[in-house]
Amino acid sequence: MKAVRVHAWREPPRIDEVPPATAGPGHTLVRMQAATVGHIDRSVWSGTFGRHPALPYVPGVEAAGVVVSSARFAVGQRVWLRGAGLGVARDGTWRELIDAPDAALGTLPDAVPAPLGSAFFSPCTSAWVALHDVARLREGERLLVTGATGAVGSMVLQLAHDMRARVAAVVCDAEQAARLPARIDAVPIERLTPQADALIDTVGGATLAAALRGVAAGGRAVLVGYTGGTTVALDLPELMQRDVTLLPLNMLRREAAGRAAAPALLERIGDGRLTLEVKTFDLHEAAHALEWIATRGHRGRAVLVA
Repeated sequence: MKAVRVHAWREPPRIDEVPPATAGPGHTLVRMQAATVGHIDRSVWSGTFGRHPALPYVPGVEAAGVVVSSARFAVGQRVWLRGAGLGVARDGTWRELIDAPDAALGTLPDAVPAPLGSAFFSPCTSAWVALHDVARLREGERLLVTGATGAVGSMVLQLAHDMRARVAAVVCDAEQAARLPARIDAVPIERLTPQADALIDTVGGATLAAALRGVAAGGRAVLVGYTGGTTVALDLPELMQRDVTLLPLNMLRREAAGRAAAPALLERIGDGRLTLEVKTFDLHEAAHALEWIATRGHRGRAVLVA
């Protein structure tokens, strides 16, 4: 049975032959069809994440596949997997057979292909919770989005448009602006003025500090990601005078809200109302996928396919 394993922190993962997985009480055995390679996987792989399995370990927080054996799910049921310690506190999803706690599974509609079923949860639920639960965006409000061509940012654009908000994307150059949907206004980062009611920032670092200039007095900013840097210098007097609220999104704490939203989000993906770009890699290309997601300007989510 094949699995991708990490044998040392930051060392390229490799394919190993491992004993077949077995599922005990409260667990389901799933034949993996697709497994996502995400930034949380890179963080755990780097050895800097707060939690991690003992080496060697199988990475992978998300996946989709078909049930092989379970006391809770029917054999042959299509499922998506996320959470319950997968790839963080225990071996994860980058393997042909996955032993997963039942709590990690959700049913995957037939209309949603396995790569999308594997990749949807993190960007879709993060965008949904950021908009509805953290920013509390209302119809007609003005919203700024950074990283709008990325997986989470593109979901924020689509969902906010459906909420009838007035949406604009912060861009760094003409190339980034050209990749936006036609209905979305592009605002160069150097030309921002304080007009938006809310900001969803998926980049962090210096981009967050610059984008805050586009938030009006009394507005709020939600920090979703930090691919652009983990530290930021803020002009605190300016922030306080304009009374802009800075709100971090912690999806580990808000996992229940994400799972509650998942069925409706999958329905929208299945009927085409939401679109998410994915790039597939063979299982033996896991190391390449880890590097690809760290490349500036990459589009969509990386997914390993069995």
